Amino acid sequence: MTTYDYFSIAYGALATVSLSLISIVLGVPLGLGLALIRWSRLPVLNQLTIGYVSIVRTCPSVTLVLLIFYALPVVGISMEPLPAAILTLTLSTAAFNTEIWRSALANFPRDQYDAALTVGMRRGLRFRRIVLPQIVRSSLPALVNEMTLQIKSTPAVAVIGIVEITRAAIRVGARTYDPLPPFVVALVLYSLIVFVFVKTQRTIERRYAQAGAPA
Repeated sequence: MTTYDYFSIAYGALATVSLSLISIVLGVPLGLGLALIRWSRLPVLNQLTIGYVSIVRTCPSVTLVLLIFYALPVVGISMEPLPAAILTLTLSTAAFNTEIWRSALANFPRDQYDAALTVGMRRGLRFRRIVLPQIVRSSLPALVNEMTLQIKSTPAVAVIGIVEITRAAIRVGARTYDPLPPFVVALVLYSLIVFVFVKTQRTIERRYAQAGAPA
């Protein structure tokens, strides 16, 4: 492999990280919002959310990106590959995040929420001060696990021309007629990216533990 080959795969890694981070930044709060809809059992919206989560969670990412990129133009919505990839990954991770947040909300001790209501605390303040800190702590491991799965789902967007780590490794292997070295490099890069996410999770959990420890 030449320096250019390493650079090509590293550029693919940059695309993987960028797509993953953008979809995670969009998907985590979207999932939380949808989970709150289910927690509140809002009419109609609750049923729509259940349908969305059920469909997207069972749909392979490859199928979803092809549907968005090739089927939406039929109804007059055309998208470039990059926005289509971001939309696909965001919709996918948001569906899984919805269930993670919903599980945390279902296990949240509702009496704390009701107690804050009795002292006149506003709904938004109750959520920010009481609910959110606790569900973030309980959801963090599952959210990070979903983030790592999201990183490993990015090769799906290669079908519409996005060059991420795997696609870049395939190109290098096809050019050099030796696929093993580029895929080893790709594996190392995936491992490093996932390691950073897991390390970040452990750091946040440790800070939560220190903040909650008795003086």
